[in-house]
Amino acid sequence: MAASARPRIRVLLVDDMAQVRQDLRTVLTLVGGIEVVGEARNGLEAIGQVEALQPEVVLMDLQMPVMDGFEATRRIKTSCRACRVVALTVHAGEAERQQALQAGMVDVVVKGAPLEVLLRAIWAAAADGGAPTGDSA
Repeated sequence: MAASARPRIRVLLVDDMAQVRQDLRTVLTLVGGIEVVGEARNGLEAIGQVEALQPEVVLMDLQMPVMDGFEATRRIKTSCRACRVVALTVHAGEAERQQALQAGMVDVVVKGAPLEVLLRAIWAAAADGGAPTGDSA
């Protein structure tokens, strides 16, 4: 399905690296059908941003200072059950994947994966409550 035929998806970017957030914002904005509603540098900021901005999908790094993505996701899921969290990480081993899913994330995408993989994860999370796509890690 073309991006223009999809409803606009509100996305929050969470990563401790400013360049990663900037690159994601640029790419996702160019794709269309996705609105980047905010950014956070760590899990604690992410919790506040989710409460303020009510995104549909959060792209969450796993390893960050102050609060990691696992704990942030657990807290986000208690306050915003409809919000879907997709891990975006360099740490994509089976142990990290299982820990992410147990924390409440719906999928895990490896940083540097093809854009189509990231987009499928975002669209799946927003469309069907985030059933893992199975091909993003």
